[in-house]
Amino acid sequence: MATLLAYLGDPLVDRLQRWRLSRTTAVVTVFCGIFLFFALIVLVVIPAIGGQIDRVVGKLPNYGQWLQQSALPRLAALFDITPGEFQIDDIIAAIKDNLGSSATLLKNVLAKVTGSANWIISFVSYLVLVPVITFYMLRDWDAMVAKTAELVPRKAIGTVTLLVRRSDDVLGGFLRGQLLVMSGLGLIYAVGLTALGLDMAIAIGIFAGLVSFVPYLGLIVGMALAGGMALLQFQDVSHLVGVVAVFCIAQAIEGMVLTPKFVGDRIGLHPVAVLFAVLAGGQLFGFMGVLLALPAAAVINVFLGYCKQHYLQSDVYADDDPAPPEDTEP
Repeated sequence: MATLLAYLGDPLVDRLQRWRLSRTTAVVTVFCGIFLFFALIVLVVIPAIGGQIDRVVGKLPNYGQWLQQSALPRLAALFDITPGEFQIDDIIAAIKDNLGSSATLLKNVLAKVTGSANWIISFVSYLVLVPVITFYMLRDWDAMVAKTAELVPRKAIGTVTLLVRRSDDVLGGFLRGQLLVMSGLGLIYAVGLTALGLDMAIAIGIFAGLVSFVPYLGLIVGMALAGGMALLQFQDVSHLVGVVAVFCIAQAIEGMVLTPKFVGDRIGLHPVAVLFAVLAGGQLFGFMGVLLALPAAAVINVFLGYCKQHYLQSDVYADDDPAPPEDTEP
């Protein structure tokens, strides 16, 4: 984690250094920005989400009544089926008993988690060590890269340097750009759904933005969650149109502004290849495979591009052989 954070933050520190700041001062400035960002999340975003969850929990009986008396009979008539023993009231009661409120749930989770001394020690160690290690790695990043380069065999230093620089340009640019795109989408979703008056607007918007690293996943999941919430809350179809409009506008902004500006065509893969890489990563390595599929595909594409370039410049590909003599009549 510390290595990843240092890798992502190094270009920003380098840019601050060009403004005549020392390396240490630049790193401290970046850390202050990160601290303010997380402080904003803890002090503003999380309480707002907690308040929205409390409102939804308080409205669960109304949602259950609407489902039981209106939605389910309409669905049964539409699909010509007989509803079974589907007791909405029992489900609502179970949810309220287990959930209660967001504050109670959070207290219960914290009580169970913090009851373990081992967990407390691990959490505190992680909370302290990761920032400290990240600070020193970020401060000494360029020196560590130079020391690592000294270990590369001199005969291969040119090729290795070329591949590493290309991989860094593709991978670093893609990861940093994708983080900005995800943040932008989450903000647009949250603001748009809040403008519609949706109770869970902030939570759904942020979640849809976070999962948008997988192509179309944020759109599908976000529309499903927001659409379901809109039906339960407003109990009409007109607000579904508003939900669809929010996500369509967000996708248009993402396609025309966010992705071209922050990501561009850095990864160099066709959209079908991107989807294939994500599916293959998930099938082989589960959730971690989904997370690492696109970065791994980007680096592999760099190596394949180098191999292709080397092949096209090789004697095997070049057509330097003289033309065969023509057949002559005896």
